[in-house]
Amino acid sequence: MKFSCEKQDLLNAISNIGRVVSSKSSIPALEGVLLKTDENKLILSGYDLEIGMTTEIPAMITGAGSVVLNARLFSDIIRSLPEDMVYVDSDEKNLTVITSGESEFSITGISADEYPEFPIINDTVSVSISHKLLKSMIRQTIYAVAENDTKNPVHMGTLFEIAGGFITLVSVDGIRLAVRKEKIATEEEFTFVVPGKTLSEVAKLLKDDDTEAALKIEKRHILFEIGNYVVLSRLLEGDFIDYKAVIPKENATEMVLQTRRFMESVERVSLLINDRRRIPVRCVFEDNAVRLSCETEMGRANDQFPAQISGGAVEMGFNNRYLLDALRYAEDDEIRIRLNGPFSPMTIVPKDGDAFLFLVLPVRL
Repeated sequence: MKFSCEKQDLLNAISNIGRVVSSKSSIPALEGVLLKTDENKLILSGYDLEIGMTTEIPAMITGAGSVVLNARLFSDIIRSLPEDMVYVDSDEKNLTVITSGESEFSITGISADEYPEFPIINDTVSVSISHKLLKSMIRQTIYAVAENDTKNPVHMGTLFEIAGGFITLVSVDGIRLAVRKEKIATEEEFTFVVPGKTLSEVAKLLKDDDTEAALKIEKRHILFEIGNYVVLSRLLEGDFIDYKAVIPKENATEMVLQTRRFMESVERVSLLINDRRRIPVRCVFEDNAVRLSCETEMGRANDQFPAQISGGAVEMGFNNRYLLDALRYAEDDEIRIRLNGPFSPMTIVPKDGDAFLFLVLPVRL
């Protein structure tokens, strides 16, 4: 195999592909990136048996072939090269020479035959959605994905519901629930759960524009086609929580308030909280004001701000970090908060419409 290409194109591709490569594996090839030539382009692939990513960059091919190179080492070498052009030459024993300007590296590669093949995806259902919208929906729900759930690992992913011309993303970790809903052009109806790790990588590839991304789903896998990148991931299996059943049906107290004011107030009283003792933030909602306080061995903090409140007064406690996450990812200047007593979850929705819904469980004071 022999090719040359722009250093920056190669570095960008390796930086993205490298994130799905195993950092430590009993299979040495899984710690590498697969390089494969194809006419006037170079194809790069990374795979850890759960999530895979492939892309292609323009290259001048003077010798067809393929090789697997250690992803971390290859990335470090390319990043350090002095010139804009990179020349790579790999022989039949996978000895790979990388040159640029006066710099030259010789490293030992692995035969491409030892690299595991990506699963073959057949009988897929396809849905298109803009980069900007999908990125926003992932950002507003991924924070509530369970980091570790041995009892029900399916909650370490986000539920995708596609029905009635809408796409809904749902994440839950036992303390928080995040729901994001948008209308899309499809008549398909199905549900699946994508691992949080996969969505984190997908979000990094998505742009902030209206370019279309394609989702191709089959029984056990999903393909994301994002520009010149393809992300393959297994889907999570199991019974996802009936999230609609946990959303409070009644609300004794409702208010409209400024998101930024609430966040700043929580951040101020949280200055007394440390990681050793997660003291809750006390919130009192009454008389068109939200009063917050926190008392620890370091002292006491009080703050308040105005809000339009209807219904009875409520006093509740919250984990400051979980409350701040929900407020931060609301992303609207004003939000509507619904409460049904001190032990029922706080429901956060837009001031108008139903594009998102966040639940935060209170902490007993």
